[in-house]
Amino acid sequence: MTRFHTLLAAGVAGLATTLVAAPAFAQGKTLTISWWGFNGDKLDEYIVKPFKEKCGCEIVFETGNNADRLNKIKIRNGEGVDVAYFTDAYSQIGIKEGLFQPIDKSKVPNLEGLYDLAKAPQGEFGPAYTIGRVGVIYDSAKVKAPITSWNDLWKEDFKASLSLPGITTTAGPMAVMVAGTHAGVDAFADADAAFKAVEALKPNVVKNYNTGSELVNLFSTGEISAAVAQDFTLAQIQAAVPTAAWANLSDGAIATLNTINIPKGAANVELAHEFINFVLSKEVQQKTAENGVDAPVVKAVELTPEQAKLWTYGADMIASLKQVDYEKMNTAKTEWVDRWNEVFGM
Repeated sequence: MTRFHTLLAAGVAGLATTLVAAPAFAQGKTLTISWWGFNGDKLDEYIVKPFKEKCGCEIVFETGNNADRLNKIKIRNGEGVDVAYFTDAYSQIGIKEGLFQPIDKSKVPNLEGLYDLAKAPQGEFGPAYTIGRVGVIYDSAKVKAPITSWNDLWKEDFKASLSLPGITTTAGPMAVMVAGTHAGVDAFADADAAFKAVEALKPNVVKNYNTGSELVNLFSTGEISAAVAQDFTLAQIQAAVPTAAWANLSDGAIATLNTINIPKGAANVELAHEFINFVLSKEVQQKTAENGVDAPVVKAVELTPEQAKLWTYGADMIASLKQVDYEKMNTAKTEWVDRWNEVFGM
């Protein structure tokens, strides 16, 4: 998921409320949404309440982590949910297992306003509604020169001062991809060479971290001076270590996307398309970006420098991102987990 937020009870309770006054065309319909449930109050204000007013429908929620929610949809053979929010790695699993249906682009005209990266990241299935990136965060007060390439992580300067994400986290497998590139190979095609590069990096690695709070602690205690990380952790780290900086990598950060799909057994397909189109409107994307909910994928969204610093934002930044082939990633991941654990003694 792209952001760690506190689940606010009041916000989640508000998600289940129903507006009395509403247009007649959708009266009596219920839209069931599967999502994480983070940032409940803001999602209620900027997405749920406005959409309910528009559609006149009831909205109910199924919340939980990616794996649990996807498993529920699988057990029900793609039924029980109309709209499903997942990270791109998990939506790819759902696509491979036949749990989602193609999006009817004619019913989602707001797709035209998205960055190309977000329109159809996994073929004919759901678009991305937000974008993030995996890159390098470093403490500029401790690092002699700015980090400008993934290859810098292998420098002896970083001996016993680097943290990598755990292999089972979102960013973990991307460290293997980076190692492959460092070795001059595609990690999916030559895992042996990629893991030799991982082994060569091991002397620089203090610890694998598994949560954002753990990473913040590693920086704040001075145990590390650099880490491979998702960009949503930067603000938290800078709050603890003001000299922390995001590395401007000449060889590009790696894109992470959150997608919206329609399960194959959805009861309200028309309403699901309408909801997706609503979430991808400039108005909604502008408000959620301005108010710290999600990074925008609509090209027309305009943010101040202060607002933009939170996000993967802007045509130039998005164009520089590397994309992940999650079909290959999900196939390779089991072997990668085992080999990673052998390297780091887990």
